[in-house]
Formats: sequence, C-alpha cells, structure tokens
Amino acid sequence: QVQLVESGGGLVQPGGSLTLSCVARATMLNIYNMGWYRQVPGKVREVVAQVDAYGNINYADSVKGRFIISRDNALNTALLRMSSLRPEDTAVYYCNIELFGSRTQRWGQGTQVTVSS
Repeated sequence: QVQLVESGGGLVQPGGSLTLSCVARATMLNIYNMGWYRQVPGKVREVVAQVDAYGNINYADSVKGRFIISRDNALNTALLRMSSLRPEDTAVYYCNIELFGSRTQRWGQGTQVTVSS
C-alpha cells in the first residue's frame, strides 16, 4: 500500500510562485518514476514534470523554463517549484508514482492551484 500526501496548492497572482510537495509513504518503496500531472475541466490529464530514479527529467513544453522538479530518493519526496505562473496554469495538480518491476502507478488526491488577480 502506498499513500501520496500532497501539499502546497492555493491561490497566487499571475507572475507569482508556488511550490508543491509530494511525499510517498509506505513501509517499503521502490519508485521508478515520480512526477506531477495536472487536469482542468473538459481536458485530459497531462504530465507537467517527472523524474526517474536515475535523475532523468522530462518537462511539458508549456512549463519548461518556469517549473523545476526535484526528487529526494531517500525521503521519497518530489517538489515542484513553479514560477512566473500564468492563468492557464490553473488546474488540479496530481502527484504520480510508478514502481519498478510491476510498473504499478499510484495517484495523489489532487491539490488545486489557481492563478488569478
């Protein structure tokens, strides 16, 4: 069993910054991928940023240069630092992990990020 605990969502002004945190809690974990996705009404859930166990990072084109993802393998934690936020970044953000071997995926409950004046 894996529990993903998310925090850091909220309301920010355009051009502002916000950092999301995801902590994967379990007695034993072997996580391959760890990342953040987002979804708005009427649209498919899309990957924002992810990092694998070896430090390889992928960013969505829409956030590249503005968002930074980091991962602490020992603490099973992923941080998403978001800067220069735009109204179109408004979405529910979900933490996601993929395990080695079985490639089983788990999702967080989602945290709302709203960018508005």
